Amino acid sequence: MDFRFSDEDVAFGREVAEFVDRELPWDWRTYHIEPEEPEDRLLMRRFQKKLAERGWLTLGWPEECGGQGASHIRQMVFNEETAYRGVPAVEGLVAPILMTYGTDYQKEYFLPRIARAEITWCQGYSEPDSGSDLASLQTRAVKDGDDFVVTGSKIWNGAHAGAEWMFMLVRTDLDAPKHRGISFLLMEMDLPGISIKSVPMMWGAHRALVTFDRVRVPKRNLVGELNRGWYLGAESLDIERSGIGVPARGRRLLDELVKFCKDTVRNGRPLAEDPVIRSRLANMAVELETSRLVCYNVGWMQSRGVTPNKEASIAKLFGSEVTVRLLGLAMQLLGLYGQLEPDSKWAPLQGRVENGYMRLAFGPIGAGTVGAGTSEIQRNIIATRGLGLPRG
Repeated sequence: MDFRFSDEDVAFGREVAEFVDRELPWDWRTYHIEPEEPEDRLLMRRFQKKLAERGWLTLGWPEECGGQGASHIRQMVFNEETAYRGVPAVEGLVAPILMTYGTDYQKEYFLPRIARAEITWCQGYSEPDSGSDLASLQTRAVKDGDDFVVTGSKIWNGAHAGAEWMFMLVRTDLDAPKHRGISFLLMEMDLPGISIKSVPMMWGAHRALVTFDRVRVPKRNLVGELNRGWYLGAESLDIERSGIGVPARGRRLLDELVKFCKDTVRNGRPLAEDPVIRSRLANMAVELETSRLVCYNVGWMQSRGVTPNKEASIAKLFGSEVTVRLLGLAMQLLGLYGQLEPDSKWAPLQGRVENGYMRLAFGPIGAGTVGAGTSEIQRNIIATRGLGLPRG
C-alpha cells in the first residue's frame, strides 16, 4: 500500500476544498442531521446540482454508467474534503447497487437522475420491531399481477424531509429461513397507501415513521433476484460503514477544540498549557489518525477490486466509538457552556458539541454507535467473518 496521494489527487483535494468554501450557501455544520425546512432543503438541492454540474456526484461511477471513471482514491479524497467542511452526505448507497444488480430499465431511468441530483432517497431498512436484528423485518411484499402489494412500516428514515424514493428491504417469502426470503425494492413515496409521520428526536431534529397500507409497487422496481435482497442490503451497509467522513468530521472538531483551548483562559492561563488537556488532545489525534488510515485501507481494497467486509465493520466500529470519545472530551473541555444549544449566543463552537453529544454520544450507547449497525453487530461480524469464530 502506498500511503502517498498522487500530485493530481492532492491538487484535486485543494480544488474541492476551495469550491466548497466558496459555494456553500450557509454553515451546514450547525444543523442536526440535515436541513429540514423547505427553504433549506432547496438550498441544499441547489448546491448538490452545482456538484453534479462538475461531475463530482458521479466521480467513481464507470464511464458506461455516465460517471467519471475516477479511482476509488480520488472518490475518497472528495468525500474527505467535503465531510471535513460539513457538507451533508449525498446519497451514495443505492447507485452502486443499481450499477451492479439493476436491470437495463433501472439503470437508464435512475442513474441519470441521481447523477443530476434530481432524486432524493431515504432508506427503508429499520422497522419498529427490527433494528439491529434486521433479518427479522416483517414488512411484506406479496406478488399480485404486475405488482407487489406492500404492507408494514419503516422507521428512522428521512422520508419526512421530502424524499421522493425509498430503497427498502421487504419480506417476499414468509416460509424461508430468517435471512432468506427478503427482496430489495424501490418505492416511489407518493403512491396511494403511504403515510408518513414525523418522529421528534431528543436533540430537536426529526426522523420518519412510514406506514404502508397495501401499497402497489411495480415488479419492475425489484432490484436483483427475488428473495435474495438480504445480500444487496448487506452490501449497501458495507458501503455505508466504510466511509472516510467519520474521521474527517472528527478531525474538524478536534481542530476547533485545539483552537478553543489556545484561545480560552482559565485560572490565569490558556487551557492549552494544561498538561492533562494537552495529553488528551494528543491521544485523540492518534485515535482519529488511526480511524482515518483504517478507512484509507478500505478505499485501497476497493481500488484493488477486493470487497471490504470485516474491514468495513472495523472502520465503522472504531470510527463511531472514537467519535463518542471525542465528543465526551469536547463536552468536558467546554464545561457547562458545552450544554448550550446552537441557538444560544453563548454556545461555544455554535453549539455543535451539544448537538453532536446529544445525537451521537448521549448515554452509554449513542446514536453514532447504533446507526448502520450497532457496535455489537460490528464486533460479531469481525469475530465471525474476520477471525473465523463461531456465532454466539
